[in-house]
Amino acid sequence: QVQLVESGGGLVQPGGSLRLSCVASRIAFSIYAMGWYRQAPGKQRELVAVITSGGDTNYGGSVKGRFTISRVNAKNTVYLQMNSLKPEDTAVYVCNAAWRSSNYWGQGTQVTVSS
Repeated sequence: QVQLVESGGGLVQPGGSLRLSCVASRIAFSIYAMGWYRQAPGKQRELVAVITSGGDTNYGGSVKGRFTISRVNAKNTVYLQMNSLKPEDTAVYVCNAAWRSSNYWGQGTQVTVSS
C-alpha cells in the first residue's frame, strides 16, 4: 500500500533550523500535490505548506518567510526547510499526498522547539 515516511524531526533551540523529509512509495509521486501539516497538543491540524505537481507553493500564515517546501520527483521526496523556529512551531508534522479523491497521510515526526 501507499507509504509516506517522514524524518528529520527533533529538538531544536528557538531560532534554529530543521529540514524534514517525506519519502513516498507506491504512488505516482509526480502527479500528487504534497503537503505538510502540523498538529500541536490540544489544537486542530493546520496547513503548514503545500506544493503542487507543477511546483506552485502555498504556506500557512504563521510560517511564511520562515519555511520552504520543495520536492524532488526523481526521489519521490518532499522537503520542508524550517528556519527561525519558534516555540509555537512545536507540533507533530505530518506529510500528505493528494490527487483527486486520493488522499494519503504519513505517521508524522515530532518537532520540539525549546531552550
